[in-house]
Amino acid sequence: MSSPVTTLAQPSVPSAGSAPRLRTPRRNSPGRPRRSVLLTVLTGLVLLYSLVPLAWLIISATKTQEGLAHSFGLWFNGDFALWDNIRETFTYSDGVFTRWLLNTVLYVVVGAGGATLLAVLGGYALAKFKFPGKRAVFAVVIGAVAVPGTALAVPTFLMFSKMGLTDTPWSVIIPSLISPFGLYLMWVFASEAVPDELLEAARIDGAGELRTFFQVVLPLLAPGIVTVSLFTMVATWNNYFLPLIMLKDPDWYPLTLGLNSWNAQAATAGGTPVFNLVITGSLITVLPLIAAFLLLQKYWQSGLAAGSVKE
Repeated sequence: MSSPVTTLAQPSVPSAGSAPRLRTPRRNSPGRPRRSVLLTVLTGLVLLYSLVPLAWLIISATKTQEGLAHSFGLWFNGDFALWDNIRETFTYSDGVFTRWLLNTVLYVVVGAGGATLLAVLGGYALAKFKFPGKRAVFAVVIGAVAVPGTALAVPTFLMFSKMGLTDTPWSVIIPSLISPFGLYLMWVFASEAVPDELLEAARIDGAGELRTFFQVVLPLLAPGIVTVSLFTMVATWNNYFLPLIMLKDPDWYPLTLGLNSWNAQAATAGGTPVFNLVITGSLITVLPLIAAFLLLQKYWQSGLAAGSVKE
């Protein structure tokens, strides 16, 4: 008997005259996301809404007092007076603008810096240590985030008035040290960014709590620290209502109150309007915030602890 022969199906080879069939590419591939015209338009409107006031501020700072009243707001005047306005801003009224600028820097460095430090220490402790009453502390922090600052302004003023701290820099610095939102943000960030295995390894190696915090924890918390510091810095730099009710002496005014006092001169009897100096001072006030965002944006990186612990 002859053994059965198994025939294998050979793959069909296209003939020389027939063209090979190609797959049609997918329109929505994972590497090439779909474009949205509506989202592009909305983003453009938001960008325009954000840049138009800044453009108006820059253009208006180049005009004189007369040029502000006799020219279009979003275009330059014939006379370019930016450098003259800057010089007059720093020399007007015996150079009080420089004093206001230094006061604002003092409030930001001590107030916002202290608020960031307390938020980092408190957030790390709440995230990585267990102690009685932790849930109660969480409820208090959430409740403090929900309470607006203006609701606490009058009680804070009455308390500081009893202590004799009103009309002093401490009446602005001490309330700025408390940032419930910054504490909550660092609490949540430390819970995810600092693995417990790293802390256990550092303690096994003989590192104390302070050394573990400064050498292991702080590098991992860098993005959260930068975020909280920017939030507190902007809030303190733009703080208006608290200094308004706490301060009477113009020598302790921050920039917000000082520029408002210049702006109010036009409404007083015999006052001289200096709107060009108000606009120029506002431009100078905005520049440090823009510089801070540009310098600190490189620290906004996620996943610094990725790969540090092997699961």
